[in-house]
Amino acid sequence: MSALLVTSLLAAAPARADALEPRPFVADYRLEVSGWPNARVSHRLSRHGDWWESEMRAGIRLASGHERSRFRLDGESLAASAYSSGYRLMGIGGTYRLGHDDLRELPDRQAALIELSRRAANGHCRAEPPCTIRFVDHKGREERLDYRPLPPTPLQLPDGETLDALRLEAWNPETPERRLFFAFHPRLPGLLLDVEYRRDGERQSRMRLEALEIQE
Repeated sequence: MSALLVTSLLAAAPARADALEPRPFVADYRLEVSGWPNARVSHRLSRHGDWWESEMRAGIRLASGHERSRFRLDGESLAASAYSSGYRLMGIGGTYRLGHDDLRELPDRQAALIELSRRAANGHCRAEPPCTIRFVDHKGREERLDYRPLPPTPLQLPDGETLDALRLEAWNPETPERRLFFAFHPRLPGLLLDVEYRRDGERQSRMRLEALEIQE
């Protein structure tokens, strides 16, 4: 399971008015996938005036992939305006782009990563889980994801600080045997600390934060 597949199962819905504001960061991860060599993943969240950009890249010797999203935050809402992605596997690859019209109603999966973590920090879905949320994939096709919050768990950051990570369990209702377990930073929207993909209860892949630079 690639890092891009991790993000492909994310989604978004309108946030509450007290949603956390992001801060720019650069994060590096170790991706462990059953049957594949370990890979390095990078995630950069940056601000450009009124716009934010989220970019994720992953690569090993025979395969690589990237995603980039441009979006705006306006109080309680997130509006995605542009998305691009690409991959290469053993010399074969493809590229995809989505524009404003494609993202008018639902966000792309990179922008959705930010929104999902904001809702986790706001305690969204604790009253009546599971919640259902939607997004568009790299080809603009609508996808559905159900999720529920899990109890926070202590995780150690690369600098040694320990904090209570916000945790969510997510799944596509058409394939409930496949589950994602997210751990988000409680104060930095969009920052994954750890994510696992399990099938029939068996872990297939895991992505863990190994380096973090918070920018001003």
